[in-house]
Amino acid sequence: MPYDSSLDVSIFKETKEFDGTRITVGVFSYNGGEKKLQVGRENQDAGGEWRFSKLGRMTKTEAEAVIPVMTKAVGSM
Repeated sequence: MPYDSSLDVSIFKETKEFDGTRITVGVFSYNGGEKKLQVGRENQDAGGEWRFSKLGRMTKTEAEAVIPVMTKAVGSM
């Protein structure tokens, strides 16, 4: 069965912006299934467009800003 975006329900979503990058923490449930935490990164290109990027590693500043958001997200699960 292919992915159907209409079945993907966002329960929580918050974004923290940094210099040229942003990290989004969300809780989603697909087709009424278990709630799951998702963490993603987007980088801003030279034209100002946001592009998905592998999250990989975080700086200390990013981690300190994102951990409280993750704690809030877990509370919504």
